[in-house]
Amino acid sequence: MEEVKFSHVSVLLPECIENLDIKPNGIYVDGTTGGGGHSLEIVKRLTDGGRLICIDRDTDALAAAAKRLEPYAERITFVHSNYSELDTVLRDLGIDAVDGVLLDLGVSSYQLDTAERGFSYMQDARLDMRMDQASALSAYEVVNEYSEEELRRIIYEYGEEKFAKNIAANIVKARVDAPIETTLQLSELIKSSMPKAAREGGHHPAKRTFQAIRIEVNAELTGIPPVIEAAVCHMNVGGRLAIITFHSLEDRIVKQTFATLATGCTCPKEFPVCICNNKPKIKTVCKKPITASDEELQVNPRSRSAKLRVAEKL
Repeated sequence: MEEVKFSHVSVLLPECIENLDIKPNGIYVDGTTGGGGHSLEIVKRLTDGGRLICIDRDTDALAAAAKRLEPYAERITFVHSNYSELDTVLRDLGIDAVDGVLLDLGVSSYQLDTAERGFSYMQDARLDMRMDQASALSAYEVVNEYSEEELRRIIYEYGEEKFAKNIAANIVKARVDAPIETTLQLSELIKSSMPKAAREGGHHPAKRTFQAIRIEVNAELTGIPPVIEAAVCHMNVGGRLAIITFHSLEDRIVKQTFATLATGCTCPKEFPVCICNNKPKIKTVCKKPITASDEELQVNPRSRSAKLRVAEKL
């Protein structure tokens, strides 16, 4: 069997490690292990009493991470699962409490750059976009089976694409004759759905629509609030939750969920005493999200959109 060449540049690496405030004998979770870059720096800081749980839905990622982290294997447990299943993963492992959780959301460099995974609008391949290749739903089904209204909603909401109506209509029209099977077929169809001015300059015209379809295929946004709540529930007091996002939709959900969990009493101001008994569960470590340094941007331009938010369990 040919060895998987999994490459992924870990973004905001020193910032993540610093803000996780790693305890040598603590238990940590990397919920989006990828190629293992963040995991390697976490496990390096653990002693024999420490433990790292590496979760990823992509078996290629787990295989690559296992090889990279082999010198520290006795301190690591690898789990093939979705980070949104954190609660189940920890319960199955018999772990009651952890000291930190890291999530690096979004698609990996490997997934984007490996044409046959069907994520890229720059390379031709069968439409796929599944982070977990055992999943039933792929981009092919979304593009060829969703209704015009469903497609318009997804492209508009998840891609923030103002030409969503035209793109959805043209997809439905084109697939009447034959299914849309490849990434470049879809990319060209998207481009033809936009006025000339919108196709020139700036981002690739298919970027927002591909993002939208990828988010739908992998249910990327719906899993964020549950994993934050599960992480906080299973975290020791003083434990840290660090989340890297790559677009405004993800960042907004993380920011709003953190704000909700950091809120104390919600009783009306005119109430003489609190009756809701609501207490803040976390505090945000940084008021503003942490972004990539100039040095990192020079080495890895893809880090430009990355934002790191960190919360601490109270």
